[in-house]
Amino acid sequence: MTQKLAALTLSATLVAFAAPALAQNQGDWTVGVGIGYLDPKSDNGTLAGFDADVDSDTRPIFTVEYFIQDNLGIELLASTPFEHDVTLGGSIDAGSVKHLPPTLSLNYHFPTNSAWKPYVGAGLNYTIFYDEDSPLGDLNVDNSFGVSLQAGLDYMVTDSGAIRLNVRWFDIDTDVELDGTDIGTAEIDPWLIGVSYVHKF
Repeated sequence: MTQKLAALTLSATLVAFAAPALAQNQGDWTVGVGIGYLDPKSDNGTLAGFDADVDSDTRPIFTVEYFIQDNLGIELLASTPFEHDVTLGGSIDAGSVKHLPPTLSLNYHFPTNSAWKPYVGAGLNYTIFYDEDSPLGDLNVDNSFGVSLQAGLDYMVTDSGAIRLNVRWFDIDTDVELDGTDIGTAEIDPWLIGVSYVHKF
């Protein structure tokens, strides 16, 4: 039974590596559509003297990438608005806030002759916070500017299409005010885990 399982695994691996690979050539464009799970780190700083907790959210994500050289692309990440509830001291409802995380990255796609194509990237993120709502008063969250790092893996399903698994990290620290008074800095620094379909043009 073990030998049969090993043979099936080996056969599946050989089939996967025999599948067509997507060549990333200078001048190519790719467009991706998928779902992203944004998960802030567990310790989100101190606001008004209390430990802050920012919850996670899942939203559609979109990417557009242009290859300036073979295997080297400039990518823009966009999404529909993420919304987060904020809790202070483990039980105090501090309200909610929405944000958009447009991110510009430079990605390197490792050349392979298989259906699996890994890549890494680094870039800059500008996080736009808006629609703040709090039962405690007038809440204001400043926009944030920081770095972003990512790694991903494409699995080719056609000559021009791939399923992508992607993990990103964002440096997002934002100053927070309540009724015009500075109450601290929220250290969000989230991970974004995404699954997308990516098509080359």
